[in-house]
Amino acid sequence: MDRSSLFQLIQEQLDPDNTGFIAVENFTSLVEHHELQLDPSKLDMLFALVQSNEDGQVCYQELIELMSSKRSSSFRRAIANGRRTLQREILLDETGLGVYKRFVRYVAYEILPCETDRRWYFHQNSLCPPPVFMAIITIIQIIVFMCYGIMLNKWVLQTYQPDFMKSSLVYHPRHRLQVWRFFSYMFMHVGLEQLGFNALLQLMIGVPLEMVHGILRISLLYMAGVVAGSLTVSITDMRAPVVGGSGGVYALCSAHLANVVMNWAGMRCPYKLLRMILALVCMSSEVGRAVWLRFSPPLPSSGPQPSFMAHLAGAVVGISMGLLILRSYEESLQKQCSWWVILFSFITFLLFAIFWNIFAYELLGVQLPPAP
Repeated sequence: MDRSSLFQLIQEQLDPDNTGFIAVENFTSLVEHHELQLDPSKLDMLFALVQSNEDGQVCYQELIELMSSKRSSSFRRAIANGRRTLQREILLDETGLGVYKRFVRYVAYEILPCETDRRWYFHQNSLCPPPVFMAIITIIQIIVFMCYGIMLNKWVLQTYQPDFMKSSLVYHPRHRLQVWRFFSYMFMHVGLEQLGFNALLQLMIGVPLEMVHGILRISLLYMAGVVAGSLTVSITDMRAPVVGGSGGVYALCSAHLANVVMNWAGMRCPYKLLRMILALVCMSSEVGRAVWLRFSPPLPSSGPQPSFMAHLAGAVVGISMGLLILRSYEESLQKQCSWWVILFSFITFLLFAIFWNIFAYELLGVQLPPAP
């Protein structure tokens, strides 16, 4: 029996009056004797739906969403409230897995705090669409860096080279009307150390996050951090340029770290405390390095060095927007009031930053450095 036939059977036999609800007794009998092969995770959620219901009815639409590999918040609430204890063995006990499946299981335990979510992701995972966003961004950043490194014959502190700052990718306050620079600066980096740090975090944290939460949500979070970074610099450090993908990287990392902290008991990643401390030390060191280069440049330069405010703005985006995205695994963001509050706040910030860039520089009489 295919899925459409099962849906038709449910509607005709269990809900002939089209009320939108199915009696729990009839639904339980259908689940126990159905002919459609389902993975263990989906069966768990079907029984959770039945056993957690207190009204004696099951919503037909919620059933259809689950059978279509979607989960509404009611399923997660049923599990979270402890109304049903999962009987199956934990995912770590599964044996005979191939290399790819073992990697998927590793990602599940790295990212997700709930055993039900981990099993659901493990059984539902597929490579369509593949997690290519973070990989493509990283490859482009490496190619751009190598091109400028060869051209300038300089692999560290490239921002001290006038030709580097002349790039049409760098955000510079003199060229702020060239809107693409608020995005494209993420492809340029101060030197090998900044590129290596960002690329490593993008691949180690960004790719697993993209595998679990999907390309759309993670690309939205990353680009929100990038845009917030450049706009924040244009407001708080008005004379400084910006280079590097640190705004997006810090959005991903801060969201993941905050999610780990808030779900500390449920996270099963090994050495989580040590890794948390190491991540915070590395991120703090990178911010400290950026502050040092901004206010105490080691070499003579023709203008201000890139600002560090993009790091902080990315972290704020990660803790607010990013944390909500990571906590809403397989749930619709559009149905959550907090999502609309955060989205409204972000759009308000964007509009304020746009007007600031149009009018504030002249009104405040800011003395901008000469264009490179």
